Amino acid sequence: MNTISRRQFSKTVLCAAGALAVRSSFVRSDEKNNKLNIAIIGCGGRGGSNLAGVASENIVALCDVNAKSVEAQSAKFPNAKKFSDFRKVFDNAKDFDAVVVSTCEHTHAFATLLALQHGKHVYCEKPLTHNIFEARKIREAAAKANVTTQMGIQIHATDNYRRVVELVQAGAIGAVTEAHVWVSRAWGLQSAEDAKKNHDIVTVTERPKDTSPIPAGLDWDLWQGPALERPYNSVYTPGPKWYRWWDYGNGTMSDLGSHRNDLAFWALKLQAPISIEAFGPPPHAEIAPASMRAVYSYGPRENMPAVKLTWYQGEEKPEIHKSGGIPKWGDGVLFIGDKGMLLADYGKFVLLPENRFTDYKKPDPTIPRVTSHYAEWIDACKAGKKSLADFEYAGWLTEANHLGNVAYRVGKKLEWDAVAMRATNAPEADKFIHREYRKGWEFNG
Repeated sequence: MNTISRRQFSKTVLCAAGALAVRSSFVRSDEKNNKLNIAIIGCGGRGGSNLAGVASENIVALCDVNAKSVEAQSAKFPNAKKFSDFRKVFDNAKDFDAVVVSTCEHTHAFATLLALQHGKHVYCEKPLTHNIFEARKIREAAAKANVTTQMGIQIHATDNYRRVVELVQAGAIGAVTEAHVWVSRAWGLQSAEDAKKNHDIVTVTERPKDTSPIPAGLDWDLWQGPALERPYNSVYTPGPKWYRWWDYGNGTMSDLGSHRNDLAFWALKLQAPISIEAFGPPPHAEIAPASMRAVYSYGPRENMPAVKLTWYQGEEKPEIHKSGGIPKWGDGVLFIGDKGMLLADYGKFVLLPENRFTDYKKPDPTIPRVTSHYAEWIDACKAGKKSLADFEYAGWLTEANHLGNVAYRVGKKLEWDAVAMRATNAPEADKFIHREYRKGWEFNG
C-alpha cells in the first residue's frame, strides 16, 4: 500500500503545523478591558449559542440571513452593526479582529475564507466545510494567514476527552489496531414509521415539488448562497432540517462525526486514510442516509501501527456492542489495543476489562486543561498562539468525515491519494469531492 507520510504532506500543502505561534491582529493593548472585537456571522440557533460563548468580548457586528435573528441579538448588543449578507461584513474589516462563523454548512467555507483572507482570527462551527475540496483550501488558507483558528468541536476542550487522548497515547491499552465510533442518531432518509421511532422531525423522502411561504424576515436567496437555486420549502428550514439534504449538509456523518470521530482522530494521530469503504441502503441523490457504516484504513503513524477505524450511525452498531462484549452505551468510541480496551463517551470512559486495570497507575496529564472551548480560542487569539482544534487539525478531520460519505455515495471501496485529493480507482467520486457553485458564488480559495 502507498502510505503518505506527514513529511510528504508538508511538502505538498501550505502547512504550519509546527509553528509555535501565530500572527496576532489583536493590537489594542492600551484598552483597559483588553477585549477582542468580534464579528458574528450567523446568530440564530447554533449561532446564538456560539455568540453566548464569546459574549465576554466586544461584539461589533451581527449578521444573519434571518432579520429576526439579528434583531433578537441586537437587543443584547445594541452597538453592533447589523448585516444580512456576510460578504458585506468585510467592507468594514478594520472594525474587528476576529470572526465567528455559524451559518449552515454549505456556506461555512465562504465566510471562513473571507475572514482568513482579511487576516482575521476565525472560529467556525463544525463541520468546517461542505466538501473535501473546500476543507483542503481552507486549511491551506489558514496556514497562509497564520492567525488563530478553531473549529467548533466543543467536546475537544473537555477534561474527559483530553484524558482519553493521554491514556491512549501513553500506551495504557497497548498498540491500538482497531477503533469503533458509533452514534445512535438516525436522522435522514427513512420511512415515516422509522422516522417517528427515531425521533426525527422530517419524514420527506423526495425533493418537494410544491413551495411554502417564505418565513417573514428570511432572505431565501442569501440562505441558499452557493447552492444551486431551488424554491423554498419548509422541509429545509427553519431548524436543522437542512442538514439531511446533500446540497446543504452531509447528514450525521459530517455533523456528529466532527465530535465523535474527533476523539479517535486525535488520540490515534490520524490524518488521511489509505482506503475508505461504506455500507448502507442504496444512496439517494438528494438526502443523506439515517443509518450507514464506513470503514477507514490508516497506515502506520509515528510510533503507532496501522489501524482500522469504523464509523456507525443510526441502527448500525459494532459486533462487540451487539454481542454484549462491552457496556451497551448508546453512543461511544472504543479503542482496542493489544493490552486491553478503552471505551469512552463525551463525559466518561472506562478501561476494559476493568479487573485488569485495578492497579493501573494512570500517567500524569500532558494536555493543557481549559475552562471552555470558547475561552481556549479567545485566549489563543490574544496571545498569538495556536488552538488544539485549529484548522490544520480540523481540516484533516473534516476531509476524513466527508470521505465516508463519498465512499457511501459512490458505492465502492476508495483508494485514496491524499496529495492529489482523488480516489485513484474511482473517477466518479470527483463530483462529490467538490461541487458546482451557483453563478456569483464561485469559491476563490
